[in-house]
Amino acid sequence: MRTIHVLELTQNIKQMCIEANHCLTSDMDNTLKKAIDTEKSPLGKQILNQLQDNLAIAREEMIPICQDTGMAVIFLEIGQEVHFEGGSLEDAVNEGVRQGYIEGYLRKSVVKDPLVRENTKDNTPAVIHYELKSGDKVKITVAPKGFGSENMSRVFMLKPADGIEGVKNAILTAVKDAGPNACPPMVVGVGIGGTFEKCALMAKKALIRPVDQYSDIPYIKEMEKELLEKINCTGIGPGGLGGTTTALAVNIDTYPTHIAGLPVAINICCHVNRHAVRII
Repeated sequence: MRTIHVLELTQNIKQMCIEANHCLTSDMDNTLKKAIDTEKSPLGKQILNQLQDNLAIAREEMIPICQDTGMAVIFLEIGQEVHFEGGSLEDAVNEGVRQGYIEGYLRKSVVKDPLVRENTKDNTPAVIHYELKSGDKVKITVAPKGFGSENMSRVFMLKPADGIEGVKNAILTAVKDAGPNACPPMVVGVGIGGTFEKCALMAKKALIRPVDQYSDIPYIKEMEKELLEKINCTGIGPGGLGGTTTALAVNIDTYPTHIAGLPVAINICCHVNRHAVRII
């Protein structure tokens, strides 16, 4: 049994909130740079170059990549041999978010009630997803999610008879309906199977898979490639102003489901797809 003080979690999450809002992961950075070379529209190339300028300024001057610094989504993969001491795990996570957003001068975008709309003034509470794993490590993923793209996300409760073509049409419909509102080039996270809430969670988690990695399932890998090509043929383009780079990746995760259902969730993220990952 390994003991971890919750203050270690708080400190890491504070740093990760600041890191994720200022610097891209290497896979996102490389993919965005490659998109400049493959983009066929002159205006699209110009926009992609401007995005690179913005990213450089954010990284060098420690200015947030985007003014919408997001609602903090935290994934904790906790080894079952870990024991936390020193207080509540949930409180420690939210304290890390609070410190990160205050000390990092990040915009506070969370309201304490969805209808009353009073700002919590420290960007808490976070949305926290816990998963038990074997071992004695804790994997932390901090993924600030802006709502320009979040609002474009969809869940489709398809019938089994809709099949794979129905799934593809649902994904393409969500992307086309999103258009420029998701700040393309976008990353498209997809969850297929499970239940209503399971497919939505899979779609969210699919966004943090590196964009240069395909699914391990051969037919899903082919579907990811096919859908990326079709999305990039829509002409939405960078910034929604036309071009051949509407999406950088389509990441699809699947799970067993009921004989009577075919749930599909599409969680869209903008061109920065912010997240930071650490293992403690």
